[in-house]
Formats: sequence, C-alpha cells, structure tokens
Amino acid sequence: MMRSADLVVLIVYVAGVVALGCGLGRRSSTPAGFMTAGGRLAGWAVGLSMFGTFLSSNTFLGVPGKAFASNWNSYVFSLSLPLAAIVATRWFVPFYRTGGHISAYAHLEARFGRWARTYAVVCYLLTQLARVGSILFGVALALTALTGWPMAAIIVATGALVTIYTLVGGIEAVIWTDVVQSIVLTLGAVWVIVALVAGTPGGLGEIASVSGAADKFSLGSFAPEFETSTFWVVMLYGLFINLNNFGIDQSFVQRYHVARSLTQARRSVWLAAILYVPISLAFFFVGAALYAFYETQPELQAALAEAVGASASELETLGDHVFPHFIVHQLPAGVAGLIIAAIFAAAMSSVDTSLNSSATVLLSDIYRTYFRSDLDDRSTMRVLHASTLGIGALGTLTALAMIGVESILDAWWTLSGVFAGGLLGLFLLGMIARRADRPAAITGVVLGVSVILWMTFPSVMPSALQSPFHSNMITVIGTLTIFMAGLAASGLRTRGRDLRS
Repeated sequence: MMRSADLVVLIVYVAGVVALGCGLGRRSSTPAGFMTAGGRLAGWAVGLSMFGTFLSSNTFLGVPGKAFASNWNSYVFSLSLPLAAIVATRWFVPFYRTGGHISAYAHLEARFGRWARTYAVVCYLLTQLARVGSILFGVALALTALTGWPMAAIIVATGALVTIYTLVGGIEAVIWTDVVQSIVLTLGAVWVIVALVAGTPGGLGEIASVSGAADKFSLGSFAPEFETSTFWVVMLYGLFINLNNFGIDQSFVQRYHVARSLTQARRSVWLAAILYVPISLAFFFVGAALYAFYETQPELQAALAEAVGASASELETLGDHVFPHFIVHQLPAGVAGLIIAAIFAAAMSSVDTSLNSSATVLLSDIYRTYFRSDLDDRSTMRVLHASTLGIGALGTLTALAMIGVESILDAWWTLSGVFAGGLLGLFLLGMIARRADRPAAITGVVLGVSVILWMTFPSVMPSALQSPFHSNMITVIGTLTIFMAGLAASGLRTRGRDLRS
C-alpha cells in the first residue's frame, strides 16, 4: 500500500495542477482563448509544453522498461529530433503562421478537396485516441504497482481529472500545467538517477561495467538492413514521425499560433527538441542502471521476480514492471511520492494536449465543415466543450481496452504508425509537388494506405507475400509511397494533357 507521505505529496500535486488549470478558465471563455490563448504566450512556455508532450508517461515508464529489457536502440528516435526541428523551423512554422487557419488540415481541402481534409482529420483523431489510451494505461500500470489501487479505477480517475481542467482552462491551462509538469518530470528523473547510483554497489562504475557487458548501451546494428530494428531503421522512423509531429500534427501546429510571434514559435520548437535529447537519454540510463542495480544484488532481484511473478531469467521480458517496483520498494517516503507525481505529470501533460487539439479539430474540420459554419461564440464554446468531453471519454475507454498489453512503447509505436503513416506523405505532396492535383493525391493515398495495411497485418498474407521490413518502417514506406505515387501520377497526367494539346 502507498505510504502516507507519498499519498500526501501526490494529492497536493494533483490538486495543485487541477486548480492551476481551472484557475485559467476566465481567459479561455472565448473560442480564441480556448484554442490559441489569444496568441500571447512566450516561446519558452510553449517550448516546455511541447517538451512535456514528448515526455509522456510512455517515456517515463516505457523507456526505462525498454532499456532494461533490451538496449538503447530506441534512443536513436530522440537523435532525429534536431534534424526534424531544422525542417520545421525553416518551412513548417512559417507555413502555418502565415496561413491564417487554426486547423493543420484546412489547407489540404484547398489543395486536394474536402476528402483530403477529412482523411487527415480521421487519421489524426484515431492517433490521439491511441495516444490517450496508451498514456492512461501506462500511468495506471505504474500506480497499480505503487498503490494497489485497481487499474481500471486509476484510468477512469486520471482521465476525468485531465478532462476537467482541460475543459475549463483550454489551451492556456494545457501550456502552463505542462510547464509545471515538465519541471516535475525532470526533477523526478534526477532523483531516480541519484538513488540508483547511490544504491548500486560500486556506483556509477559498476553500472557502466555490468550494463556494458550486457550490451545495454548499444544503439543497434549500423548495418544497412531494414528487416530488424537497426540504428538506421529507428533513425528513419524517428525522423518521419517527428516531421509528422512538427508538420501536420494539430497538437504542435496549434502551439505555433499560441506563441506571440513567428520568432517565438521557432524558439519553442528548438527548445523542445534540444531539451528532449538529454532528458530522454537520462530515462534510458535509468533502464540500464535498473538492470545493474538488480543484477548486482541477487536478493533484491529475487524479490523483484517474486513480486512480478517471474523467474530471474524472465525479468527482461517484463521491463515495464521493474521501474514501478523500484519506486515503491527502494525510494524513501516522500521522494517516492514525488516520482509518482512525476508519472502523473507525464500522463497529464500529454493527455491534456490531445484533448484540446482534438476538440479544435472536431470544431474546425468536422462541425463547421459538415454541419454549421455560422456559429456564434456561445455555440462554438458548446461544441468545444462537448468535443473535449467526448474525446476524454473515448480515450479513457481505449485505455481500459489496452489492459494486458506487454509493452507500452511498442503498442504506441505500432498504433501511431498505422494511423499517422500516410499524413506526412499527403502533406509533402501538397507542399512540394505544385502540379499534383486531386486525382494524383487520391492515387497516392490509396496506394499508400494499401502498403501500410500490407505491412501492418502480415499474418493475413501468404508467407511469400509478407512484408520483409521491420514494423517501424511502416510510417517511412507509407509516407514515401503516398508522395512518390502521387508525384508519378501527377507527372503522367501532366504529360497526357501535353500530348493531347
């Protein structure tokens, strides 16, 4: 059961965050305040909010679990962020700041027709449901181990709390609570690293020796192969996913409008990217250090194995369970409460973003497009509030359905690869290929989605026709297929018109 001091820290933290979010309600009583905070916030605050979105509970729990079970191969994803930031600050941020639309998908309708906008919105909403579900499930997984509370109850309670303050406080509540939560997350990581180094016999040197001998620090093979999770596979996956985030993810595009100027918006992107690279490395170090901590202390390893219902040899297959066990059994009272609060922070800082941006998309791209475009401010706020509640409820149900998933990080990567795999290709086709028209875009999307489905569900295909590529290549190949097929189709149509003339 949870110790009294830890419970007090957790309650005070959660109450403070909810109070902060709800306290900003007056500034979010108008549509502009709810969706963009009037475009008045500083770049550093927006950047910390982006950083908090990256540093979700999938990172806080999934990354140490992944590093404990395997190695640092997944860290290559973080190394792609500065590369994506270069492209984003040079082209994406100015594109949206000067476009005048709060929606990341309005320009697709002007470029290729309403179908393109709707396709992008559906993919985005499905991605956000998967994100909210995996994050709420991740925090429940940890808190169940830490507190003994039922997992379903934790999911429902966390989903309800985040939905309430996002509903009341709008995007400004999202930004400022994310700032606080980003600080708590970083402090939590520092506490854990200090505790692991101090608690491992031999300290930092022994961690490096034991984890190094087990190849925990490996970034993966550098061979030019794409069938397994090599360095290059994760780098490509990270680059395409982060270009998708910065280029056509409403959660990020909306923040470009929240910043008070183009310069501030660019700075926010760079701050988020630069912060995430070392902080995510700290979480990978936590995973490797956890391995050394238990490997050098057989009695603690035996207790861990008994607690998670596995033999010592099976522990590496249960990486997501190790970190929560360490927190509750190895950290002193109060400090453990801070870490539990950090886990809550990780979940809340990502879920609130998804709820607000999804509500904005439902208003701008669905309700105003297909139902009523002439809404007054009062009606607009009703739609935004109803959408926030709806996405919060559906995301909570998604989390409940995920109970039993073995790896949070793998589950999230798979789902995001399926739902977001084609968006970047369509966006780049419209942005780069000026001659690409509606039929060319439709051709690209049909072929790209077919490839994504072929790679995602290999079991339905005969063995000779199954995809030979690693699952992280779904987004990469799906994006390239849409772009290249659309480009080729537009070239053929242009050539055909030239021949007829």
